[in-house]
Amino acid sequence: MADQGTDAGQYSTGDMSYILICTALVFFMVPGLAFLYSGLARRKSALSLVLACAFCNAVGIFAWYFWGYSLAFSPTATNGYIGNLHNFGLQNALAEPSPGSPYLPTLLYAFYQSGFACVTLSILMGALAERGRVLPGALVFAFLWLTLVYCPLACWAWNVNGWAARWGVLDYAGGGPVEIGSGVGGLAYSWVLGRRGERELVNFRPHNVGNVALGTFVLWLGWLGFNGGSAFGANLRAVLACVNSNLCAAMGGIAWCLLDFRIERKYTMVGFCSGTIAGLVAATPASGYIPLWASVVLGLLSGVACNFATKIKFLIGIDDALDLFAEHALAGILGLLFNGLFASPALTALDGVSQIPGGWIAGNWIQLPKQLAYVVACCAYTFVGTALLAYLIDRVPGCGLRAGEEAERVGMDEDQVGEFVQDFVEVRRDYLAWGLGSGQVTPAERSEGDLPVKREVRHTAVSVEGAEKGEDGRVRWEAERGAGDRHAATERENGWVPVDGELELEKTEGPLGTAP
Repeated sequence: MADQGTDAGQYSTGDMSYILICTALVFFMVPGLAFLYSGLARRKSALSLVLACAFCNAVGIFAWYFWGYSLAFSPTATNGYIGNLHNFGLQNALAEPSPGSPYLPTLLYAFYQSGFACVTLSILMGALAERGRVLPGALVFAFLWLTLVYCPLACWAWNVNGWAARWGVLDYAGGGPVEIGSGVGGLAYSWVLGRRGERELVNFRPHNVGNVALGTFVLWLGWLGFNGGSAFGANLRAVLACVNSNLCAAMGGIAWCLLDFRIERKYTMVGFCSGTIAGLVAATPASGYIPLWASVVLGLLSGVACNFATKIKFLIGIDDALDLFAEHALAGILGLLFNGLFASPALTALDGVSQIPGGWIAGNWIQLPKQLAYVVACCAYTFVGTALLAYLIDRVPGCGLRAGEEAERVGMDEDQVGEFVQDFVEVRRDYLAWGLGSGQVTPAERSEGDLPVKREVRHTAVSVEGAEKGEDGRVRWEAERGAGDRHAATERENGWVPVDGELELEKTEGPLGTAP
């Protein structure tokens, strides 16, 4: 990095400290997404989504350092669409004033913006749910997607020479690069991957609602750094953005829960979390521009609209498993359009730097059409660019993005990771394969930490009248299990026994208690 000789003492240490804290909060959103995604997925594929978020965070950090920041924010690029390599490897990016704010040095600004890139990649990885491979294809895709899709979108909106910025488009903290980029990009990636097997689409529900709630509240905390820090200083506009974000999140959660209650007559934690995230997403492009009362309306509208938008995937036939389009793209679009209506010049100027003509409430009638054109451009570029990139990478030998049918059956954790979110997943699935039917497990057949070699086994005869039979006369042993068993789909494959007329369930005694 070459220092341009600028006096680093010109910057406020208070503002710099604030942005450093906000940067840490933004990066804290990555484990929040990991918890959220793992809780929403089936148990057998939960850890693969945590791994995808972790890997993409690492890839994003390097890609942003390598050339991502330069391609998005290089001040010497004038084409309006993508930067140049003036800041390649963060060269010429130390203590000179940043392109985003004269109150921050470039290195700190680049560090803060790297969190946005990593969070966007992590959101996008939700498209892998239950059928996408993490290595190596998804990581190659992540590096190239950040380069070819995210960086141009960021350049449009936030580079001083970006076409959208020069045109006067209002995008406070990333409605285009972050929310449309991840939401529409996730939809395109899901389209290229294809639908999960039909058996995986039946009775799909979150395996750990506690993790969903934990991830949501971690994200909420991180979002205050995401939106509050986009004022680029400890100023009143940052406070406005944080309060607006809280209002949107609260109203979104309430609206989603009320909609679900009218159908199921129950309130759900997943519904509240979904609405909360929709509200936070809607606040991302708007929280630094609009008055507080408008955030209340925006939160309610985003909760309602995103709730109904979860049905879009069924209409278009794309298996967007974690509703990236409904939660991120649509809510981000709503926030961008609200800027065209309610952006206030007086509120925007609270940071001491920014000046805008405002939206319709300020008599600037052209602002809403500008916002709409920007939305269309971001959506079109993101979908086409993501789909084309994913399609090409998928054709590279060894970089296939989709796991096979067997991988979907046993779960992405076993196929891709070799570890599980909870060890009893492996215990339940591999019970029969361990040879417990004979009461013996040889050392070669077990791994460290498995059951003891010798086991006491008791056999209990159980009638299987009416049990499902295979072509060879075998029956499924799980036919006698309760209807509420959520793991039957996994154990069914190991559950054929060559008995006709009666079924022997093997029950063992030991540290694990009675076998399933």
